[in-house]
Amino acid sequence: MTQYLIYFNQQWVGDHPEEWYCERGPLSRAVVDEIRAAGQLVFAGGLEEELELAFSADATSGETLLTDGPFAETKEWLGGLTIVDVPDLQTARTWAGRIAEACGWPQETRPFKRGTLMG
Repeated sequence: MTQYLIYFNQQWVGDHPEEWYCERGPLSRAVVDEIRAAGQLVFAGGLEEELELAFSADATSGETLLTDGPFAETKEWLGGLTIVDVPDLQTARTWAGRIAEACGWPQETRPFKRGTLMG
């Protein structure tokens, strides 16, 4: 089994009316429930959109520095993620496609490097 990260940047979501988002929630939850039922869900969740709730930890100087806000000034930031543990690439592609359809915005998918998984 290989774990894959399926994620989106907040800016990929686009601007939509409130009703549109309300319709997408149940669809997205249904796909996550299917992944869970298949025994392939590790984690799924969306992140708070307010960047002022973020903070960064940097120990590259030899001393840990904690600062408010994102580590780098950027135009795009992570909006949400799903981690699946699946037998093959095709299954990861299937789940990514199902999540993209349910959410209504693009998803990027990447495998975790072998040997870096914890647990």
